Amino acid sequence: MIVNEKQRYQTNLALLIYRLSPGKEPCHQNPDEPEEEDEDVQAERERVRQAIASQNQKEVKQSSLPIETWFIFVLGEVLGLLGPNGAGKSTTINMITGETVLSAGQVGEANRLQSPGFLGYCPQGNPLWPTLTVQEHLEVYAAVKGLRKKDAAVAIDRMVKALELQEHLKKETRTLSAGITRKLCFILSMLGNPTVMLLDEPSTGMDPKGQRQVKAIHAALKNKEQGAILTTHYMEEAEAVCDRVAIMVAGELRCIGSIQYLKSKFGKGYLLEIKVKDAEQVDELHAKILTIFPQAARQERIPSLLVYKIPMEDALPLSQAFSKLEAAKQTLGFEEYSFSLNTLMQACDARRDKGHFSHKSQPANSTSFLKVELLCFLLMAHGQ
Repeated sequence: MIVNEKQRYQTNLALLIYRLSPGKEPCHQNPDEPEEEDEDVQAERERVRQAIASQNQKEVKQSSLPIETWFIFVLGEVLGLLGPNGAGKSTTINMITGETVLSAGQVGEANRLQSPGFLGYCPQGNPLWPTLTVQEHLEVYAAVKGLRKKDAAVAIDRMVKALELQEHLKKETRTLSAGITRKLCFILSMLGNPTVMLLDEPSTGMDPKGQRQVKAIHAALKNKEQGAILTTHYMEEAEAVCDRVAIMVAGELRCIGSIQYLKSKFGKGYLLEIKVKDAEQVDELHAKILTIFPQAARQERIPSLLVYKIPMEDALPLSQAFSKLEAAKQTLGFEEYSFSLNTLMQACDARRDKGHFSHKSQPANSTSFLKVELLCFLLMAHGQ
């Protein structure tokens, strides 16, 4: 019997999906709790403890920072994992899917579904067969996820129209642009109406229109018996679609809560950035800034760039602050400046720079281990 590429693809995909379906879960001892931790992270840790979930831990043979996150995911919400590249977002997703094997802890689920199709997964990479068309990918995924042919046709048509992929259906995936490729991977994760979506930076590479289309689909998940865990390093994307965000910086969970709550808690004050023409002006300019903003705290030590955190009380009224900055620009002749509200990510970065989250570096020639202490959460925790 001749087995064509499409048949091999369907077989391999079925093995992948069933490999990711949960089997017998080992229980492992929880790692020690950190000494210093944000109170909201502590509260989330207690929620996890009450849900009888335990922390995941993984050792990977490489040199890096520890990674630690705690949260509970509830159906009906979109939970964002937010942070810069290398913060541990994708590692968290990999441990949930089982791609990274746990060495301690477990992933807990309330009301576990027996069908392996309850989980939708859009990885950061694009796991596509280069010589299969978009249409063939959609049909194969729908078949493996158990959709009847008629139901699959309806679901595929709806998603293709929502993301405007009609003209690309007959194209082989190797000919697609980066944005269209990500759209296809996103649709594949949504087929079969999964209960939980794990979306690892799904909109990366898309144009603004494509990003808006994906955001609209995310918004439709709310108030339903579905939910998503979304990783992103775009604050704008998280603010648009997420009910809560868990922010990871330098491998640790720094804060968790709604966007508005976290902004009110951490996003206080202003950030002043000044680009200097002559490095010899720095001392004089620094003294001038302290006369305008007495409580200004310098954040950077780069000769050509001065960065200050300005308390809210020093900056008000804003009209007066801008007038003084303009006068200083004319007097001292610095190149340009920006004066903006301190963002949530900047606030978290500042907490990292305080030092109590620092870690000892390993010698360059030594063998070290990345200790990943990740979220222990409760999937499908109705109303908890």
